[in-house]
Amino acid sequence: MAATSPDAVERYLVLGLSLGRHLDGLVDAYYGPPALARRVEDAPPVPLSALVADARRLVADLDGGVDPDIDLARRSWIRAQVVGLLTVARKLAGEDIAYRDEVESCYGVRPTAVPEDELAAAHRRLDSVLPGSGPVAERYIAWRDAQTVPPDRLEAAVLSLADDFRERTARRWGLPDGEHVEFMFERDKPWSGFNYYLGDLRSRVAINVDLPVPSTVLGHLVAHEAYPGHHTEHTRKEVGLVRRRSHLEETIFCVGTPQCLLAEGLADLGLEVLLSDEPAPEPVMAAHFAELGLPYDGEVAAAVGAAGETMQAARGNLALLIHEEGADADTAVAYAERWMLQSRPRAEKSVQFLTDPTWRAYISCYVEGLPLCRAFVAGDPARFDRLLSEPLTPADLRA
Repeated sequence: MAATSPDAVERYLVLGLSLGRHLDGLVDAYYGPPALARRVEDAPPVPLSALVADARRLVADLDGGVDPDIDLARRSWIRAQVVGLLTVARKLAGEDIAYRDEVESCYGVRPTAVPEDELAAAHRRLDSVLPGSGPVAERYIAWRDAQTVPPDRLEAAVLSLADDFRERTARRWGLPDGEHVEFMFERDKPWSGFNYYLGDLRSRVAINVDLPVPSTVLGHLVAHEAYPGHHTEHTRKEVGLVRRRSHLEETIFCVGTPQCLLAEGLADLGLEVLLSDEPAPEPVMAAHFAELGLPYDGEVAAAVGAAGETMQAARGNLALLIHEEGADADTAVAYAERWMLQSRPRAEKSVQFLTDPTWRAYISCYVEGLPLCRAFVAGDPARFDRLLSEPLTPADLRA
């Protein structure tokens, strides 16, 4: 890693680290120059008003061509990140920013709602494939619960999938020598899974076990957090951008920036692209789970997939209900039960995520990120490789 960095890059790193002093979890990962982190940590927190001013100056300087050694594409990427952090700082400083405007400024996309007639159509598709009779919500919850992985076999299932997906990822796109993922299980978190990237090609992937983990989501979870998702992207960019090209801006990963939208979009797309050479992903999952004696209804899982994605997109509706319409927690939970067909505990977990100060606007990274990345990749693994290795913005994907 280079010992020095261009002025704009250092200012960006300091801005992210300093803002992280005000919002727990804002800095998702940092493996950049230790001296910068120590300098920020040892100093008193910079007032939010000053950070807003710092961010505005940095945007203006980037627009004015500061650090001419930074090419236009790299400068545009840094600028988009700084605009996101500026928005976070303004919001934390008490500025009233409309929710859609907040999301667009942070992540480079404007959130849209899924029409309820599309959700009703998804319910009808589920009704036609789920076993049993009675209300579709009850049958969906019962079917999902029937696929639960027993806690004492969860680690074995995760490692079985990870070993397979790692081999497939290495064969198709390549992995750096020495990369490693450690899996762990946590409770009392608002998310279902999390990649703690530690730098030096290592990740700690946590899976939340507050709620039972169904076998039907486990493949996606492992692909999303590890291979070919977050861990793969982090390691590929650490080697290709940081070590080889000294792009130190890649050593920080901050919530509230377009970097997150692309990361979540490609991670959500990961299993689909990884298994695109298979007739279908469900037989791959079934083979793993059969060896471990785990429940897995692959035939219904395949039929549920498309309808389930529509309901996942309704998480954006839930966010708009809370943050634009001002719905209280009970109203939001009832919406998730009604339209997303979630059990009450899962609905409460969804609302917890959307009302967490760090994650309130983050849901658009999934809802809007997946279709954006899917359209860009268009079924071509080589274009997925670009997502893993290049510093792109949402605007680049739409171009």
